[in-house]
Amino acid sequence: MAFLNRLMASLNGQMNRPVPYQGFAESWLHYLALVLVVLATVVAVTRLKRDDDRAIRHFVLGVALVMIVFEIYKQLNFSYTNNWNYRWYAFPFQFCSTPMYVALLAGLLTKGKVQDALYAFLATFGLFAGVAVMIHPNDVFVTTTGINIQTMVHHGAMAVMGIALLAKRVRLEHRVILGATVVFAITLIMAMGLNTWHNTFIQEGTFNMFFINPLYGTHLPILSIIYDLVPYPAFLFIYTVGFGLVAYLMLLIGMGVSKIMVKRPAETYELQ
Repeated sequence: MAFLNRLMASLNGQMNRPVPYQGFAESWLHYLALVLVVLATVVAVTRLKRDDDRAIRHFVLGVALVMIVFEIYKQLNFSYTNNWNYRWYAFPFQFCSTPMYVALLAGLLTKGKVQDALYAFLATFGLFAGVAVMIHPNDVFVTTTGINIQTMVHHGAMAVMGIALLAKRVRLEHRVILGATVVFAITLIMAMGLNTWHNTFIQEGTFNMFFINPLYGTHLPILSIIYDLVPYPAFLFIYTVGFGLVAYLMLLIGMGVSKIMVKRPAETYELQ
């Protein structure tokens, strides 16, 4: 235990809380993360071959393992800084945590309908969550350097993986969103079950997976307003449909970009 304490103390370096889109001194970590995500996306898209199942599985599995390693550090750090008492609010099953598990499962499975649905989830729901946090990371930055790195690696990896899967593996068809939504629904039900379990048996600290625990409500933009206006079942319906629509938007963007890329070679040839 003494060794673990020394290790966590060395990994608990502090910094000024990063602020997005300000001067370099305040926002350098955010700017660096954005640049690295763009570079990693270019490398992933150019290096992966379309429908090369083995290479794509290894890529997804590798990303999942990196995310899991950083998540283990996060959990240890949060407990260490709380006198080794577990912080239940940090339990790793928020919406942004699910791509870590989905990617691990997808990387371990062989090609088939289940893997297709998992990939579709990562390329739509997971992509949206990763991009949203990378663009607007205000709520995720803290004063602990390692945690800031962890959150940028985690959400950046979601964005890179989602774009790479859209470009190289996921079929760009409207019906793909159905499989992705099934995966999302399963994770949502799991989050509801975890909330009920904690509310019934643990009752310690704040526990609000997917920010849908009726004991605590939600602070998510727009949804926090809706939560106060409608009954809880209606809120859950709106929550599910809303996330489904933004995930579908990711698919539509991918389809649009694909059409542009397909037309460009033909247009170039005609000009010649």
